[in-house]
Amino acid sequence: MTDAAQPQPDALAGARTPLADAGIPLGALDGRYRGAVASLVEHLSEAALNRERVHVEVEWLLHLTGVVPGAPQPTEEDVAALRALVERFDADSVAELGALERETAHDVKAVEYYVARHLEGTSLEGAEALVHFCCTSEDVNNLAYALMVRGAVTQVWLPAATALVDQLAAMAHESADVPMLARTHGQPATPTTLGKELAVLAHRLRRQLRRVEGAEYLGKLNGATGTFGAHVAALPDVDWPAQGRAFVEHLGLTWNPLTTQIESHDWQAELYADVARFNRVLHNLCTDVWSYISVGYFRQQLGAHGSTGSSTMPHKVNPIRFENAEANLEVSNALLDVLGQTLVTSRLQRDLTDSSMQRNIGTALGHSLLALDNVRRGLRGLDVAPDAMARDLDANWEVLGEAVQSVMRAQAVAGTPGMDEPYERVKELTRGRRVDGAAMRDFVAGLGLPDDVAARLAALTPSTYTGLAGRLVDELR
Repeated sequence: MTDAAQPQPDALAGARTPLADAGIPLGALDGRYRGAVASLVEHLSEAALNRERVHVEVEWLLHLTGVVPGAPQPTEEDVAALRALVERFDADSVAELGALERETAHDVKAVEYYVARHLEGTSLEGAEALVHFCCTSEDVNNLAYALMVRGAVTQVWLPAATALVDQLAAMAHESADVPMLARTHGQPATPTTLGKELAVLAHRLRRQLRRVEGAEYLGKLNGATGTFGAHVAALPDVDWPAQGRAFVEHLGLTWNPLTTQIESHDWQAELYADVARFNRVLHNLCTDVWSYISVGYFRQQLGAHGSTGSSTMPHKVNPIRFENAEANLEVSNALLDVLGQTLVTSRLQRDLTDSSMQRNIGTALGHSLLALDNVRRGLRGLDVAPDAMARDLDANWEVLGEAVQSVMRAQAVAGTPGMDEPYERVKELTRGRRVDGAAMRDFVAGLGLPDDVAARLAALTPSTYTGLAGRLVDELR
């Protein structure tokens, strides 16, 4: 069976409050942030679950008319009418199902009665016994959830995530040659370019998108303990594994041939781990961009984040989009992680933990979708500040120490005299102290390098010491 509808709040806690009477949402996703996540309602709401249950029951009924001896054959008009129960599933459908569930105290049984009721007046009237034939609730639920999650991921989450990564990749190409002081352990390090650093994050995110794009959505239809027991008892001459596979694949899902009462949910755990990993990389993007804003490498456009930055400090323009995204990514990952941990375990042939747990899939993906929206809006509100980057580079000539000692090592191998202890000599000049351009050029001039090598090093500046960073952006796939 499946979990029953919960009692109303007044049955638990006495009289309802004015806020409850007003129908005010409990959670942020259905309240403050509804506009950013409303597209998921079509796929991961309770109404969407019931619509997909109807979808499965209707398609299984139609499938059985070609399997069960003596089953009436539906007309094309009646097939279209039954499928319209899914296509036109609306508020009235929700209300009708809700009334049936109040009678049955069982959500899937209510769906069975709902579909059977709509056979009246069709060529399948009298064939109500074929509705939910040989099915356990989980035969319907596992397929419904697979259809729901597939729709949510492929039609909502993936397009939003892909648009963000494309936006980030475009920014990487635009700033491919903008030199920037790198920081390792928070300290000045070998210069890079802004575009290359953004490209690293875009590349990481795209790898995770490819994993999500390659997800399998598994389904089963094999009865109360995965044995086809009722099927064989009813019709022993039918190849039920073949029929189950054909039906699941007809829905566009991947057949799982070996299960208990429930589909094992391993595919869900795999998918949620991939989405969570994408979220974690995106969180890294948020913290990096936040840091670049804090040191002035990005300027936030006035008005891009609203007209008020602080309730008491009028000058503030805060990086709220990235901070909001960080929080929502953390909430999303907490839920995705617990989904992945819980769904792969079910006591013996079935317990009910998965039923309650799966009702949180929409919340988990909703917080990720909200973060995607915030990051995209945040990135749109940024202007690159190359002047600030140039100032930092010019204040840190000591980062050329790596280049100088590497040239000295190469010249030592080539036989140039006086190139002993290159690391130690550069360390003595640079470690823990500021070195300006004149001091670095004087040091290079006194090394005794070949003229062409000395000239090349003397021309090097922190802004030009970016290696192949600009070209590496073209590695984005």
